[in-house]
Amino acid sequence: MLKRALIIALSSFTLVACSSDKEIKKESDKEAATPVETGVETEEKNQSPLTGEVQKKESTARAVAVMVNNHPKARPQSGLSKADIVYEVLAEGDVTRFLAIYQSQKPEEIGPVRSARDYYVELAKGYDSLYVAHGYSPEAQEMLTSGFIDNLNGMKYDGTLFKRASFRKAPHNSYISFEHIEEGAEQNDFDMERPPEALNFSDKGPVSGEGSQSVMISYNNNPLFNVVYDFNEEEGKYERYSNGEQTIDYDSKDPVLVENLFIVEASHKIVDDAGRRNIDFESGGNAYLIQEGKLREVQWKNVDGRILPFENNKPVSLRKGSTWINIIPSSPGLAGSVSYQE
Repeated sequence: MLKRALIIALSSFTLVACSSDKEIKKESDKEAATPVETGVETEEKNQSPLTGEVQKKESTARAVAVMVNNHPKARPQSGLSKADIVYEVLAEGDVTRFLAIYQSQKPEEIGPVRSARDYYVELAKGYDSLYVAHGYSPEAQEMLTSGFIDNLNGMKYDGTLFKRASFRKAPHNSYISFEHIEEGAEQNDFDMERPPEALNFSDKGPVSGEGSQSVMISYNNNPLFNVVYDFNEEEGKYERYSNGEQTIDYDSKDPVLVENLFIVEASHKIVDDAGRRNIDFESGGNAYLIQEGKLREVQWKNVDGRILPFENNKPVSLRKGSTWINIIPSSPGLAGSVSYQE
């Protein structure tokens, strides 16, 4: 039997306990544990800028951001287990898509690749990424054709750089290899030797917060896109599940393992009959940072295009490893929810 189940309404960040449990006091009322250090710890030699992990040699590679399909017909995907950072954000309806950012690793295959939206493009720009997508909304097309960001798009390279898999049907079958990404970059004279500015990392001291062995994110109660992160104590990382199925790599069968889970509340607005959205990534707001089996209430800010955690107006360091950022609607009628279990 579960010790405690809590529902967190992100629009107000009120924690409501089940009837059998006492209300949990806020972190400020509790006996404070040693917090995660803020700021940048002394950098280790050859530290990956987006994971903080030590590499054999210094990486000068540019970040590559790929739009990855998350429709049930596109699962399991290829390449997600090797991403340094993954944003999960709603597209039209209750369907989420991934923006997977690669720098420390180069998966052989990535996909299925899906179409661009303006806010995904802006998130990719925050890491000075080469942006890879297949298709676009009118707003995203204008950004891509205007030179806002270096990009490769399947609308131009379908059948050349982008390949169609025979085991899936369009639009869930477009794939690109890292070899073809590098080939396309060379064809377009894109500079691929400019690594992104490093994030803040620290492994010093214990993580503070409420116990969170399991975290569930719901998007308008659509079970096909319910996300569960279960803490694997042996690994010290979170495993990810969609609609009850573990998120693994299609080719290698490697599971997605997450060191930093960052859940962010942002205002969403439907802007056309197709259900496309505007998402406010500028104003900042409420968030949760989940690491090493602990959940803590924080804030988020947009720092030069990056969505980052803050506490008392100070940046909060990430644990070394991969980071997944789930964006939850805060707007009335569009709100998502988060629950967690100790």
